[in-house]
Amino acid sequence: MILHGTPIRLYVLDFGLFHVNAGREIGIPGFLIITDRDERVLVDTGFPAKYAADAARAARDDGLQAFGHVRHLTDVNLCAGQLALLGLAPADIDLCILTHSHIDHIGGLHSVAHAPIIIGIEERALPRPLYWGDARPMDWPAARWLPVHEDTDIAPGLTVLHVPGHAPGQLALRLDLPQTGRVILASDAISRPSEPVEGYDGAHDPALAAHHAVRLVAMAKDAFMIWGHCPLQWPELRKIPSFYE
Repeated sequence: MILHGTPIRLYVLDFGLFHVNAGREIGIPGFLIITDRDERVLVDTGFPAKYAADAARAARDDGLQAFGHVRHLTDVNLCAGQLALLGLAPADIDLCILTHSHIDHIGGLHSVAHAPIIIGIEERALPRPLYWGDARPMDWPAARWLPVHEDTDIAPGLTVLHVPGHAPGQLALRLDLPQTGRVILASDAISRPSEPVEGYDGAHDPALAAHHAVRLVAMAKDAFMIWGHCPLQWPELRKIPSFYE
């Protein structure tokens, strides 16, 4: 076990809105988990700050316009801005979990590199974060890395799930909350309920992504599943400073 406490509260972080050229408008989620020992676990860190300053220019520089464009992203939707809604700062994070290293998940990672970072072993083996397309502008921060290669319990009632496919070291999470019960944070292992039917053509390993999607769906039979980027679910989720407990 890495943590001492059990999860008692889950915040959904709003890292902005993105329009996918295929026609979907998706929310970019992150998460903050609080334990009964007041440990603060950050899951993903949103877009790089330059997307709040000038999204169009940043997308041109990174080639992201080939996939879509940012619809809404302000300083409040950056990692520090979301934590500030609770009176917290990146320095207050005790543990970071990086589900994978695409651009909308890794932008604020350097700001929490003082904390241990859990990552899929295959992801950390990459010379640089995946970021987007051929763009590789970010280096891995100097940090205490905790690579995982299998499902790993990190606290009572909190498990990191090793579900490669969408990305080489894709992770998801399973946690148990006192009132909500079991929650699955699918991340991009399953972006929306229709994805297992539509297929995973854009995944790093489509067959492996499909395999782990089946596993996650079975695991979530009696759980609350928060999909990675579901256009229908996103408006209904409680966003920070509201929470699930």
